[in-house]
Amino acid sequence: MDKQIISRDGTPIAYESTGEGPAVILASGAMSTGATVAPLAVPLSGRFRVVSYDRRGRGQSGDTAPYAVERELEDLAALIETVGGEAALYGISSGGALVLEAAASGLPVRQVAVYEPPFAVYEGGAKERAEYTERLNEALAEGRRGDAVELFLRLTGLAEEMIQGARQSPMWAGMEAIAPSLAYDNAAMGDGLVPRARLASITVPVLAAVGGASPAWMREAARTVAEAAPHGTYRSLEGQTHMVDPNVLGAVLAEFFGG
Repeated sequence: MDKQIISRDGTPIAYESTGEGPAVILASGAMSTGATVAPLAVPLSGRFRVVSYDRRGRGQSGDTAPYAVERELEDLAALIETVGGEAALYGISSGGALVLEAAASGLPVRQVAVYEPPFAVYEGGAKERAEYTERLNEALAEGRRGDAVELFLRLTGLAEEMIQGARQSPMWAGMEAIAPSLAYDNAAMGDGLVPRARLASITVPVLAAVGGASPAWMREAARTVAEAAPHGTYRSLEGQTHMVDPNVLGAVLAEFFGG
């Protein structure tokens, strides 16, 4: 990240910008930084000014206690002001929940696209989220960052042997380093259910995309998001999973943001 802005509460937010044209800001999900979504800049920067950034508490951005989702909305507001006062937003996974809330809160947003926001549509989803929240907050309060990462990986459905394998890998230290930000993504997810009332208040076009090879519940979540937004569109990308090919997704986003 080669640039920096200062958010309303004094927190430095690192970002990079490429291309020219209408601004598109990319928000990453949990356990990731702006580098995770930066590959989307390649298929988009021919038509748009693409901004990827490190959300607070990770990468090269700072952090200021206490956390609130409103602080992340202020980070987005500062970025939008920097790129000209209006932008389209894209978010993957829990980053999708964040950008949907940004649109619902009235930020100057042109369009919003999300990829696989992990909202629950199944019975017991809110209870599962509440249990995860309690255990996550307990682990972080006690400084058990590794346990916090394990909790998140189990929530995503990763097999136990893969979790233990990850714990022995060189990447584990980096995962523990940004573990406190898991609480931030969890807060952005609210009670874990599709926020139908908030989505109904969004007045701009919304694209909810999902991988055709992703689990059925995730496809249903994206479809529900699109149906709840007054100007929502649902897209399933054949053969894709949560680890989506940036070129495949980029083509869909370019079409949407250019419309």
